[in-house]
Amino acid sequence: MTTPNPVKLAIVYYSTYGTNHAMAHAAAEAARAAGAEVRVLKVPETAPQAVIDTQDAWKAQQERTADVPTATPADLEWADAYLFSAPTRFGGAASQMRAFIDTLGGLWGTGKLADKTFSAMTSAQNPNGGQETTLQTLYITAMHWGSIIVAPGYTDPAIFASGGNPYGASVTANGQPLTGEDLATIAHQARRLVEVTAKLKN
Repeated sequence: MTTPNPVKLAIVYYSTYGTNHAMAHAAAEAARAAGAEVRVLKVPETAPQAVIDTQDAWKAQQERTADVPTATPADLEWADAYLFSAPTRFGGAASQMRAFIDTLGGLWGTGKLADKTFSAMTSAQNPNGGQETTLQTLYITAMHWGSIIVAPGYTDPAIFASGGNPYGASVTANGQPLTGEDLATIAHQARRLVEVTAKLKN
């Protein structure tokens, strides 16, 4: 689908073992199908390489995604909409995502993050591993920016099928591929973000 004035969507993610990488790409596929121009971007890794090298799965993910573009403030200035995705660590977003957010003070200070739409996704090892808190804290960040939060709410049956989280897609990361329910929820959230942004933009 092409539109004359497409929504520009920046999907910004951090992924240690691959779950949020897969979520980001699933969202990108749905957003492009809805007519958006999409950039899928990883945030910089902040963990020491010596630590990464001690975990084969982490190192493998780093190597698999070596060619994924790294997010910059310029990408956020370009975008009309943001979809952030990061694993939950001790009840909040992984520190790599927080470190990237902390580089955006210049954009925030000049109002260039305001009036952009914002949605978020996450994962955790356990069903009650802090996913809702992670999403809420990411939305608090968006409030400080003056962004417009577009949560999925209960706007599609897919939300109920995947666990019923109205704040955003939240996947139980168990080393398995995303389920059909996960993919449906992610796709709905991405489409909704594009559709709401298009209404505001056009």
